[in-house]
Amino acid sequence: MAWLSLLLFLPWFCVMATLYWWFPRQPRHRRRQWFDGGVLGVALVASVFAMHHGYAAGLADAQAGAIWRQVLAVLYAYGVFLAVMAAALLLRPVLLRR
Repeated sequence: MAWLSLLLFLPWFCVMATLYWWFPRQPRHRRRQWFDGGVLGVALVASVFAMHHGYAAGLADAQAGAIWRQVLAVLYAYGVFLAVMAAALLLRPVLLRR
């Protein structure tokens, strides 16, 4: 059931990933495409791990209902996804400087 949270937030992750990929439009060289692709892959994998961790944290609390497991899973996944994307936005100009 932990995958339900990723399924529900997948469209929003796609919107965020598309905006990250498209902007800024210039410079657009091969190194940036590789960097952006790697960052998006890392963000997805880290988000899946965080989602499972959040779901497990919800299972550990006996008083938490079934919905709160999903809420924790999606909060963890979204937080990690945004953290990776924010770090990449800050590092991209520094690492890809010509």
